[in-house]
Amino acid sequence: MTRALKVAALAGAALLTRRALRKRIARSPLWPLPALETPISGHSPRRWLRTPIVSRTQPADGVLQLVLESPELPPWTPGAHVDVRLPSGLVRQYSLCGDPADAGRYTVAIRLVEDGRGGSREAHAQLVEGAELELRPPRNRFELVPSASYAFVAGGIGITPILPMLRAATAAGAHWTLVYGGRSRASMPFLAELAAYGSRVTIVAEDEAGLPDLTTLSETGPDTPVYCCGPEPLMAAVRSAVPPGTPVHLERFTPTSAATGGSRPFTVELHRSGRTIEVAADESALTAVRRELPDTPYSCEQGFCGTCQHRVLAGEVDHRDELLTDQEHEDSMLLCVSRARDNHLVLDL
Repeated sequence: MTRALKVAALAGAALLTRRALRKRIARSPLWPLPALETPISGHSPRRWLRTPIVSRTQPADGVLQLVLESPELPPWTPGAHVDVRLPSGLVRQYSLCGDPADAGRYTVAIRLVEDGRGGSREAHAQLVEGAELELRPPRNRFELVPSASYAFVAGGIGITPILPMLRAATAAGAHWTLVYGGRSRASMPFLAELAAYGSRVTIVAEDEAGLPDLTTLSETGPDTPVYCCGPEPLMAAVRSAVPPGTPVHLERFTPTSAATGGSRPFTVELHRSGRTIEVAADESALTAVRRELPDTPYSCEQGFCGTCQHRVLAGEVDHRDELLTDQEHEDSMLLCVSRARDNHLVLDL
């Protein structure tokens, strides 16, 4: 072999090696270590975790409490919730109400809603001790901000994300008060635990005293954040009671009226399917798309679980979800609640 051929062969081999090395590094930034299934910064929010149910109790009428234990469960902070995949495939969101200091241990409480969409009925009927449950790592859009004082308001099962906040605020030496309302004392979970906090907690059972008195919220200000979780009328009352400038943090697991209210019709072009469909003013894009593509996946239909997230190729979206990040909003939407801001969208479907 001539010298020129040898040089060319070596150069070609070096080029192939460099390309292979680049591909290997791209697969794993920690090369030569193997590529990781989840980011080194933590658990992927898209990954499903499997964990056994180690305890099932009933802390109040119509309320199911589950304790989950697994070394795979990542840490969490007060206000966090998890997406739970029920045996049927439905995805529902439940706040974590245990203690973040209990590593590898989650607690959730689920209110039975007889006239709901079926998720709570399935949970009460099928989630038994010893069964395995699938859930995504915790997400927190209800984060407890550092403060010297807080005002907490909870309605019914809305006490679940508030409970860990009380523990954290107490541990931090903050001043706080809680107004906790419910239909009856028998239907309100965690009353025994709350009793330990004494006069800082006001329990209001509707069958005894009517609706909670929120006039004390008028005394809050910029230095006292208000946290509320409960039915929409309660959250509306809290917003009306606080003076201007008071930071108000709300947690909801049903869509706002802005997400479900009247909207104008628009068209959706399904790019890969080559079809254009009409979305009526009183229906969701998901409903319209499923008429043409019945296998389109969905679950919560309320903008929380992300099952119906799809890529948007063209058009401006009126985002009404409670889930996607600003970056995700740039090129995708949740079909169940979001709509076209103008008259037309093009989806990668």
